[in-house]
Amino acid sequence: MMRKWIILAVLLLVVLAGGIPLYLQRNFKEEVVAGPGVTDVFKLSRYFSGIEGTIADTDVFELKGSEEGGKMLIIAGTHENEPSAALTAFYLIENLKVDRGTVYIIPHFNRSGSLGTQPGGGFPLYFSMETPWGEKTFRMGDRGFQALDQWPDPDVYIHYPEGQAMSYIDARNTNRAWPGRPDGYYAEQVTYATMEMIKKEKIDIVIDLHEAEAMYPVTNCIVVPEKSMSYATGASFYVKGREKFENHVERSPTAFRGLSHREIGDWSDAYPFLLESPGVHLDQITAAKTPELIMDGIDPFVLKAAEKGLLFIPYDENGFSMDRRVGQHSSVIQEIVVQWSKKNPERGLTISAPKYKEIVENGLGYFFKDPSKANKDDVYYQ
Repeated sequence: MMRKWIILAVLLLVVLAGGIPLYLQRNFKEEVVAGPGVTDVFKLSRYFSGIEGTIADTDVFELKGSEEGGKMLIIAGTHENEPSAALTAFYLIENLKVDRGTVYIIPHFNRSGSLGTQPGGGFPLYFSMETPWGEKTFRMGDRGFQALDQWPDPDVYIHYPEGQAMSYIDARNTNRAWPGRPDGYYAEQVTYATMEMIKKEKIDIVIDLHEAEAMYPVTNCIVVPEKSMSYATGASFYVKGREKFENHVERSPTAFRGLSHREIGDWSDAYPFLLESPGVHLDQITAAKTPELIMDGIDPFVLKAAEKGLLFIPYDENGFSMDRRVGQHSSVIQEIVVQWSKKNPERGLTISAPKYKEIVENGLGYFFKDPSKANKDDVYYQ
C-alpha cells in the first residue's frame, strides 16, 4: 500500500513540476502602453458576436488621425511563434503617429497561440529585452491555436469555401482559415470576424506580419497577390536603395487557399500584404532554442549553413536580431503606405514612426515605455 502512495506522490510531483510553469505562462500578462496616437481599444467581437467571451476574441487598437483618409489594418500574431510580429505591433501601438487616416492594430491575432509554446519544440516559455528602465518580458507562443482551446483536430482539414484538403493541424492555423466562417473552427471564426471588420470599415490596406526560417525561400520578403504587386515592388525598391536592406517580393499562389495574402484580396476590396522577416530560431538545425537566440538570431549551425550556401538570406556572425526584424517591418509598412498614398491620394494615409536604422542604432527596447510610470488607464494587458 505504501508503495502505491509513493508512486502516486511521485506522479503528482511530476504533473505539478510540468504543469505549474505552463499555467503561469498561460496567465502571464504582457504590458503595452497605449501611445498618444491610440484613440480607442475594443474587441474584435465588435464585428462578430459569436467570438465574444471566447479565447478567439482579441484586442484591436485604433489610431485615428485628425484628418480623414484611408484605413489600414495591421495583423500580428497570426503565428505566435514568430515574435517579431507581435513586438512590431506593440512598438507601433506605443510609437506610431497618425496624422491622416486610421490605423487598426491587432497584436495577438491568434490569442490562444500566444498562451503556450509548440509542444516538443524545445522553445523557452518567455524571452526578454533590455530597456532604459529595466527588462521587458514577453511570452513565447505557438504557431496555431492551442489544443487546450480547440480540440479535437479533424483527420483532414477541408478549407471553406474552396474545399481544398489540408493537413489536420491547419484547422488551428489562422493563415489557412481565410476568409473564415461563423460556424467553423475558432481559427475560421477569427478570420471571419476580421473579414467582417475589413468590409464594414472599408479598410484599404491589410498587413499580416510574419517570420520565416533562414532556410526557407519565402523569407525576408513581401508576399502579395496581383492587385498589390505594384505597391509592394515600389516599397521593396525603396528600402533596398535608401535603407540598405533586402526585402524582395513574392507572388501569392492562386491554387493554395486559406492564406491572408490571397483570400483577403479575393473576398474584399482591401489590398493585402504579408511581410516575412528572417526568424533564425524557427530553423530546425539550430542549437538550443534559448531566449537569447530569439532576440539576437545568432546560431553557429545556421552560420555553418550560410557558409555552405544553404540559406536564403545574407547571414554572418552578427546574426539577425530582433532589432533588425522589427526595424524592417516598421520601414516596409511605412513605405507601403507611401506607395499607396501616391497612387490613391483620396484614400491616402500619413503616418510616421522610427524606422530600420534608428531602431537598430538605439535598440528596440529604447522605444518601449515603462508601464509602472504610465497612466494606469493607458496600460493594456495582453
